[in-house]
Amino acid sequence: MSMKIAVRMDDITPDMNWENFDFFRNLFEKTGITPLLGIVPDNKDKDLVKGEYREDFYDIMKDLEKKGYTLAMHGCYHLYATKNGGLFPLNKLSEFAGLSYEKQKELLAHGQARLKENGIETDIFMAPAHSYDKNTLRALSELGFTRITDGFGKCPYIRRPYKGLCFYPISFRLGSSLKKKSGVTTMVIHANTVTEADKKNYENIFSACGGNMISYSEYLKIEPVTRGIFAAAAEYAAARLKRGLMSLKRHI
Repeated sequence: MSMKIAVRMDDITPDMNWENFDFFRNLFEKTGITPLLGIVPDNKDKDLVKGEYREDFYDIMKDLEKKGYTLAMHGCYHLYATKNGGLFPLNKLSEFAGLSYEKQKELLAHGQARLKENGIETDIFMAPAHSYDKNTLRALSELGFTRITDGFGKCPYIRRPYKGLCFYPISFRLGSSLKKKSGVTTMVIHANTVTEADKKNYENIFSACGGNMISYSEYLKIEPVTRGIFAAAAEYAAARLKRGLMSLKRHI
């Protein structure tokens, strides 16, 4: 028995790196799983522009959804407005954390409306840079979102006092997660920036762990546990630790 691994892909836009996206789509087909795709509703982040703009983007996304892919709203514009890491400070920047409740709800409502205009409805939210705060969660709940792909842990959880929102954890460190004997977590993939060497590494991971990988739709069916303030504090500390380790690694 080993930890089960679901997959999420960030930064899905009409002008993403389609060659890399198709590479992973082939890996998913070989493995027999389907991932979570984080769609940026109204991308204004030039760093995410990596390929030719596809006019049929939303048709492709809706077709993949019919094939079992799960779709999430990945922020609004994918532009960082603050240097606030929020409740899950893996990064010291955010599109939402630190802004007023009113401004955050305006951004989230705009993103939600853009997706609906293009035939996409989802109750799953994926924060750019993994950063959100109490106002983000309040606004998400009021707009009908019920799931967030973030946090650390071995299973989905509900945290007090945000009982209407369920969190689906990501991996603290994928190598360690693959060695654990129980639980389920999420592998995070940024297809836009993977290199040829990265692709070979992912091929090896998918080949070695295929039997332990599950579709994201299966992850969503797992019964969540309830967490209190001490678990929330431990998660916050773990996110700060990972941010520090990543910073140290960049400077070595």
